[in-house]
Amino acid sequence: MEVKAISAKELHNNINSGQPIFILDVRNTEDYNDWKIEHKHLTSVNIPYFDFLDDNEDIYHSLPKDTEIVVICAKGGSAKMIGEMLAERGYHVSYLEEGMLEWSQFYHPVTVTEDKDMKIIQVNRLAKGCLSYMIISDGEAMVVDPGRHFEEYLKLAEQEQVKITRIADTHLHADHISGGPELAKRTGAVYYISRSEMQGADEIPYEPLEDDQKIQVGNTQVKVVAIPTPGHTPGSVSFLVNDRYLLSGDTIFVGGIGRPDLGGKAREWAQSLYDTVFTHIANLSDSTWVLPTHYAHIKEINEEGVVVARLGDIRANNEVMRTENREQFTEMVAGASGATPPNYEEIIQINRGVVHVADEVATQLEIGPNRCAVHHS
Repeated sequence: MEVKAISAKELHNNINSGQPIFILDVRNTEDYNDWKIEHKHLTSVNIPYFDFLDDNEDIYHSLPKDTEIVVICAKGGSAKMIGEMLAERGYHVSYLEEGMLEWSQFYHPVTVTEDKDMKIIQVNRLAKGCLSYMIISDGEAMVVDPGRHFEEYLKLAEQEQVKITRIADTHLHADHISGGPELAKRTGAVYYISRSEMQGADEIPYEPLEDDQKIQVGNTQVKVVAIPTPGHTPGSVSFLVNDRYLLSGDTIFVGGIGRPDLGGKAREWAQSLYDTVFTHIANLSDSTWVLPTHYAHIKEINEEGVVVARLGDIRANNEVMRTENREQFTEMVAGASGATPPNYEEIIQINRGVVHVADEVATQLEIGPNRCAVHHS
């Protein structure tokens, strides 16, 4: 039987169709446990590549013959070889052509809301749990927290027939490389980020958010207000769109809040995060829709394929958001951050424009999940 190569987009479409998907991941167990493809519509098992070379018949017993098996490895080569071995035994097999390397660079746009004045699109980079946004009004677009693959936003803007005029990063990202500066260079758009996030950087042109806290996109019906929300990083901001949608960066997530330890000042930044939660956003209505820059689990994606929640529900369901005692809050947040994002120090320097790397190096630096949240449900 023929072994078919499929793309990340094809795999995602198959998963979203609701048909049964069986993934055989042949990477080593440590890599699989750290980072894998997950979805409620698929079954995933890990049998390392070398186990198939031992001619052990027992390893085939867990593999179905009535469902297509999608074999996955790091870059595609090992998956193709194992796929051919399975096909010889009568299994129906395909493989992800460029493996997790390709999956790590796949972006999926979903419309959050649309009316006559405005449209918000959430762009989900599923492998990273990274979310970015395009706010559209009257032929113009603002992109918030774009990923490194700037061409994805150029393509989306072309599809939507809009011109990108504003680009912003809510903060200096530690788990992935921003596409903001390069996208601004390609489009001529203004790039916004907080001045305090770019200290020591002089190569990247930007407009400090401290100087321009109200940003207009398209017609006057669309209002984007930058709200200082420090804690995850000192210069973090959130964007309140039309008093209804809070693009919260890494400050507030559907299932947690931003970790404050990546600058080596966990307790100090946790204090700032406390002020953000109980002062800066305290007056926002419970009906405000929160659109974060990351998510940590597929359960945070709703039935429409969007990561979003009402602020009132997040407050009700998240213990940290209800902990008004400052010292207790600080202990909970500063002491529960967990493993740091891989390569985060180098990624921060790249995002400041202090360090430059080739695309191949950038791809390797970004591989792996995001680890930007502290979860207390």
